[in-house]
Order: sequence, then structure tokens, then C-alpha cells
Amino acid sequence: MRVRGLLVVLSLATILVALSASAQSIPTDPARNREEESSSVSTASSSGISSESLPEAAENEATAKAKNDSSEGAKSAAIVVVRPVHVKPGFNQDIFYRNKLEFSLDGGWLPVNIPFPFDFMMGDDYNTYPLKYTLVPMIASLRWQLGGLSGPLFLRGNWDLEFSGAVVAIPRGPETRYFSYIMGMRRNFVPRNWRVTPYFDWRAGLGNIDAKGPLGVPYAQGQDFTFTLNMGSGLRYNVSPKYAFTAGLNWMHISNANLSQGTPPNWGVRNYGINVVGPMIGLDITIHGHPRQSE
Repeated sequence: MRVRGLLVVLSLATILVALSASAQSIPTDPARNREEESSSVSTASSSGISSESLPEAAENEATAKAKNDSSEGAKSAAIVVVRPVHVKPGFNQDIFYRNKLEFSLDGGWLPVNIPFPFDFMMGDDYNTYPLKYTLVPMIASLRWQLGGLSGPLFLRGNWDLEFSGAVVAIPRGPETRYFSYIMGMRRNFVPRNWRVTPYFDWRAGLGNIDAKGPLGVPYAQGQDFTFTLNMGSGLRYNVSPKYAFTAGLNWMHISNANLSQGTPPNWGVRNYGINVVGPMIGLDITIHGHPRQSE
């Protein structure tokens, strides 16, 4: 019985060895191998693992990260710099501004004799006298601008305070010369960015004339000491912030306010006065001031 059992065990061992040898001798199927490789590659791709070796994959990942970093840096460097836009003030704000001081020299030819414009205030008739005058004034002035530009539309402008000295030649009339000191105001009307600006001024003062009335000359001036009034209007052309030319019309009045006539019964020499109109031209020069924003 023992021998028979031993034989059975040996027989089973022999069968197992034979099966194992036959399994090793079976050839590998190429198609099946390709399917298995393809399945493994697809599995690796789906899981994010490259068929390349791990060092190469790490190098590629570092390169991609560097590219992303450089792209983000380029985006941050491409920031548009917006510079503030400075709006230049109007051209005339460099010419008309507070505390500007100008010197002007004006010359004129005043041949037109007219009635005294304010006769209505004295109850007198508007009339002229047989004796006619022509005055040739040369007026030197200092003009002090009192403020910056202000006012609506066509009233936009500023004010000048004027201090003037005049030397007047008299080519037509019995007298030959006249000296005066006058002061007053000028209004500048300043449209935006115009080089040509209108003006209107008025001045009053004292003067001295070589009167010929006391010498018996009819309709001549009654005494040397006189008062004077001036009114004018015209245009100013601003060549630059420093220089300008003016041209306009000017009225000049000379009289002694009836001081020469005395009081009854001591009558003196009648006061006739002079009232003439004519063109004036001038040159303005800035001598002090700093342009600034005035609005």
C-alpha cells in the first residue's frame, strides 16, 4: 500500500513538471504584446505619465513653468503709463494779469474841433468857436494792471490804473505848447486767445499853457493854469507778452473851469477852452510782472 501511494505521488509530480516545461516552451504572440503595450501607453497617458523617462519629464515641466512666468512678466511690464495732460492757459493770460506794470508812449494828431461833450450838464449850448486848434500830444504813461481776467463773454477783461505825463505841441492856435499831468483808468476787453483787444480809457489832470487870452487874443485861453480831460478808445495788438501796439481815437479837453473869468463886477478873461479829437498810436512795453493763471 505504501509503495502504491508513493508511485501515485511520483506520477503527479512528473505530470506537474511536464506541464511547467510545456508552458515555458509556448511562443509569445506579437499582436497580443502590441495590444498590451498600447494599453499600457494609453493608461500611462490618461494618468499624465509620459513615456519618456522621469528626468526628461521634470525638465519639460520646468521649461513650461519658466515660459508661463515670462509670459506673466511680459504682461505686467506692458502697463500703459497715462501722463497727465496739462492744458495751456489762454494766450492772453500771459499778457493781462494782476500787478503787471507797463510803460507806454503814445502820440497823436488831434485836428477836429468839437463842442464840449458835457455842455448839457452846465446848461450851455453845443457850439464851437471861430478860433480852431490842432494839438499834437506825446503822452508817456505807467499802467498798473489791478487784477486778472474776469467777466462774462465780451465784457471779459481787466482794469489798468494809469499815471501819465503829456507834452503837447500846438501847431494851430495862438498858444504854442501845453504840459500836463493826468491819471485815470483803462478797461481792457479781452476775448479768449485774441491778439487784438479793444480798450476804453479816461483820464483827468492839471496842466500849464502859454495862454494868450490875457494878451487880448480873441477866443484864446484865459490863463496859464488849466484842467484837462482825456477819453479814448481803440485796439491793442499784442505782439508778445512783452510788447504791444495800440491805435485809436482820443478826445482832449483843456480849460480853466472859468477861473479866469472872475466874479462880477471884476470880470476877467473869458474861458473858451479847447476840445479836439483825433487819432492816437502807441507802444506798450512790459517792465515788471510775472504771468500767472488769472482765472
